[in-house]
Amino acid sequence: MQRHRDGEIVNAGTAEPIGGAADRAVGNVVDPRPRAGVETTAQRAPVSRGRLPLGVYLLAFSLFAMGSAEFLLAGVLPTIAEDLRITLPSAGALISAFAVGVVIGGPPLAILTLRWPRRTTLVATQAIFAASVAIGLLTDSYGMLLATRFICGLAYAGYWAVAAVTAISLVTPDRTARASGVVVSGLSLAMIAGGPAGAMLSYFTGWRGGFWGVVALTVAGAILVLLALPATSAKTEPSVRSELRTMRRPQLWVVYAATLLSTAAYMISFNYLAAFLTDVTGVPGVWVPAILVLFGVGAFIGLSIGGRIADRRPTHALLIGAIGIAATSVLLAIFAPYAPAVVPLVLVLGIAGFVLNPAIYGRVFTIASEAPTLAGATTVSAFQLGISLVPALAGVALNAGAGITSVAWIGAGLAAVTVPTVLIDRAISRRRP
Repeated sequence: MQRHRDGEIVNAGTAEPIGGAADRAVGNVVDPRPRAGVETTAQRAPVSRGRLPLGVYLLAFSLFAMGSAEFLLAGVLPTIAEDLRITLPSAGALISAFAVGVVIGGPPLAILTLRWPRRTTLVATQAIFAASVAIGLLTDSYGMLLATRFICGLAYAGYWAVAAVTAISLVTPDRTARASGVVVSGLSLAMIAGGPAGAMLSYFTGWRGGFWGVVALTVAGAILVLLALPATSAKTEPSVRSELRTMRRPQLWVVYAATLLSTAAYMISFNYLAAFLTDVTGVPGVWVPAILVLFGVGAFIGLSIGGRIADRRPTHALLIGAIGIAATSVLLAIFAPYAPAVVPLVLVLGIAGFVLNPAIYGRVFTIASEAPTLAGATTVSAFQLGISLVPALAGVALNAGAGITSVAWIGAGLAAVTVPTVLIDRAISRRRP
């Protein structure tokens, strides 16, 4: 006898899932067809049930190297503005240029490189990223630096999308979300260590020093991928038509909506956390960087937890994350003046915000299992779009005269809206035969 639970089919007697969340499924319902878009043609190496293969960690390392450039820039904006003799808002546009490149770059690059060997695409995007950063460092032209930042965003999006698909091709279907979580953990490590370390290096060597470190790490990552990553590709000939047909599935866009909303929900509090801590909580400025690192530590913990539960209980992971973001944001707003409450809540916000990321990738690659490349690239765009909407959403409240705590209330509202989108995804999965 069988029954549904959390979007999966389970044996009623044993409560054991029949297949994982990403196990040849449409929704979370088992499909007997082969996972044409995800499997590898180059022989899949036997994978132990314990540790993930080395290739997954290599992909995470490269994402760490490239992601460090994103978090480093915010720490050296004043120095860049002074060196290039531009205004601080103009320097801030360098962040926007990168974000725009990520948002619009992923899907077109996914189509352009669809028939390329995945390892070739990964190495090529890393090479373009490193070259673009280097060219920007060798010029004193603001326009050239702006253009190279945009190209970096394009390459970053292309790498991230293909890395996620490659990671799941290296593991068994029941560990798809965990592998995705490990890859994304490279980004949280960039937040915790890469950005701050690069900023410190730039403090002693000039703002370009940290970015030269990013170039070196990215080149090292590309070499490691080229030499040590197993060659993988789709089991059948990739088809642009199949990829586009998959993108017409409404359920996929429900997951994208949850991605955008949940990302904006936790990032709106994180982006304004420094002002929140100093202006409302009264934390001395010298302690702010250490508290921000707590968010990154929480993100790493959240990815580790989410990666272990999302394969079998994707809806649980998504709901825990969304409700956790909402509750933590409300508590931040209420207890804003009290540092003993706010500091641990920053850690909890990082955990809640990132516990759902592996589940998001698991759902996307489940729904789009036959043509995952474009779907994965669009997931990256949805993440970045959620981050990019934060200044506009916060600006509406702050320009209307609301206090800085209003950003936490906005985050709570966005997280609350995420919950019904998750439930809609589960309802669609359960209706499928």
